Amino acid sequence: MAIHRSPMPDAPARLFASDNASGVHPRYLTAIERVNVGHALAYGQDTATRDATALFAELSGRPVEVLFTFGGTGANVLALACLLGRAESIVCTEWAHIAVDETGAPERALGVKLQTFPAPDGKLKVEHIEFAVQALGNVHHAQPGVVSISQPTEMGTLYSLDEVRQLCDVAHKHGLRVHLDGARIGNAVAALGATRTC
Repeated sequence: MAIHRSPMPDAPARLFASDNASGVHPRYLTAIERVNVGHALAYGQDTATRDATALFAELSGRPVEVLFTFGGTGANVLALACLLGRAESIVCTEWAHIAVDETGAPERALGVKLQTFPAPDGKLKVEHIEFAVQALGNVHHAQPGVVSISQPTEMGTLYSLDEVRQLCDVAHKHGLRVHLDGARIGNAVAALGATRTC
């Protein structure tokens, strides 16, 4: 049996794959220095954690619970664990960040199936979700429970805000939750002229 996969594009001259692929902006170092004083209680009881949680609540316009992780892979695994039900699968493209850049962490840590679809432009389509949900109710198939998209995609393409809404609408219509992998979300916000507000 031949494995068919869309070709990966050539490596770019500049690497914008992640916010941790370059040096730290001086403003971040200044912020770290500002809170690195004296003793602080651990496990979220410190002022910096409370301030960050308040900022996330302000940005989203609603109360939030923040669970800090060391990096993006841990954040994705934790978010997906919160979203997934028993025997559910994740619908994504073959080039989704969780499928190609996280060394199998969702499958290993969560024991979950990634139901991947070919996408030469890296973008999940409504038709992919509609195909996946045909398994709903069939006890012999993993039940699609979460749709995961990467914004921007691993191919550098962007979902328009309308495309994101359409994917969310179709997923929600079928009872699926939506996970947005924001490995490069700052780039998407800037490119789309969007705001930080959810």
